[in-house]
Amino acid sequence: MSEADPGIDYDKTDVFTAYDIAAKPHPYFEYLRGKGPIVPLGYRNVVAVTGYDEGLAIFRDDINFSAINTVTGPYLPLDYDPHRPMDEQIEECRANNGYLSSVMSEDTAAHEKSKAILNGIITPARMKANEAYMYEVADQIIDEFIGKGRFNVVTDFGQPFAQLVIAELIGVPPEDRVAVRGMAADPGQMPGNLGGGFDMSANPLLRMGMQFYGYVLDRRANPRDDVLTRLCEQTYDDGTLPPPEAVVAVATFLFGAGQDTTVQLFAAMLRQLADNPGLEDRLRAEPALIPDFVDEVLRIEGVTKSTFRYVRNRTTVGDFTFEPGQHVMLHISAMNRDPAKFENPAAFDVGRKNVRQHVSFGRGLHACAGGPLARAEGRVAIERLLARARNFRIDEGRHGPQGARQFDFLPNYSLYGVLEQQMTFERI
Repeated sequence: MSEADPGIDYDKTDVFTAYDIAAKPHPYFEYLRGKGPIVPLGYRNVVAVTGYDEGLAIFRDDINFSAINTVTGPYLPLDYDPHRPMDEQIEECRANNGYLSSVMSEDTAAHEKSKAILNGIITPARMKANEAYMYEVADQIIDEFIGKGRFNVVTDFGQPFAQLVIAELIGVPPEDRVAVRGMAADPGQMPGNLGGGFDMSANPLLRMGMQFYGYVLDRRANPRDDVLTRLCEQTYDDGTLPPPEAVVAVATFLFGAGQDTTVQLFAAMLRQLADNPGLEDRLRAEPALIPDFVDEVLRIEGVTKSTFRYVRNRTTVGDFTFEPGQHVMLHISAMNRDPAKFENPAAFDVGRKNVRQHVSFGRGLHACAGGPLARAEGRVAIERLLARARNFRIDEGRHGPQGARQFDFLPNYSLYGVLEQQMTFERI
């Protein structure tokens, strides 16, 4: 278990503004767990969930819990009126705030429509072709720093790798992929930013959306034998063709969501390699363990710390009764370390038997459609890095020694990760 930070009074600290908790979340999660699997925070009308079984029940209940606040958390622009139908209020809020119509925030029928488009992108055939491209692009990017003996995992490897892989998957023409490498969101403009503020007008996904809108119109008017045309011709389950903006929304969502989380997965994997002596050699000797290694990193140090649901109807989960209008903060990272589910949960164990039962990709209707893609990217990245280099170490001159690391963390209450991670290595 993680010990509580004696310098923080968790009862008086607002998790939505506190950088110390964003940077060091697990002691806070264990503090909450000590109070029970479901705990009202006492501010912002938020109820925190750390229990695995309790969180799973909420993930799977789309009748009583809406996803409208998944992006905003408790900063949802909706003042619940108990005298009006809840669904009417939710849809009114969504209509007045366009960013609440994203895939992540949609409910049931609308979400299923978007998932139909997503499923047309992430097909087994596309995944297989995309994985072959992953190996190529991984080596191309490693070539850029292999002679230096050092690299920043975030900007030198993670971002270009994730951006180019997603661009290939959704069919960005090769001539436009150089421009794609520059489309990384500013960490201070991501959903979940401390204080609740993020300016969608400054988000590079808007630029990507405009570009994709042009792609969709062009391919529908002038079909070609390419991935982008097949994406633009993908229909809903009822056979109807989605409007261009629906295709654009899904494509840009996949482009954005598939970057930030995957980049931080790479960084977390390399921290584990650096801090666990002998792990590098074991993975080289037993490459069949690499998929389990990726999942154990997702479990113990997953990028999505927390996600949200909005209570539609009065309902009981476990021993707790939720009331309409409450914000449910599902602490995924805490669920993944629930001792009732995972033995010795704070220990990193590449041989953990039930590792695939982690909930880093959520569960239920809103389970992340990009989960298989993220796993494949993590596996390919580690395979190629281990093949090209050895003795990966955190740069202690920049980040300090093991046990006293100094990283600049994402100022975010939903996502966990670092802004920079300098590493050294020896070329093979």
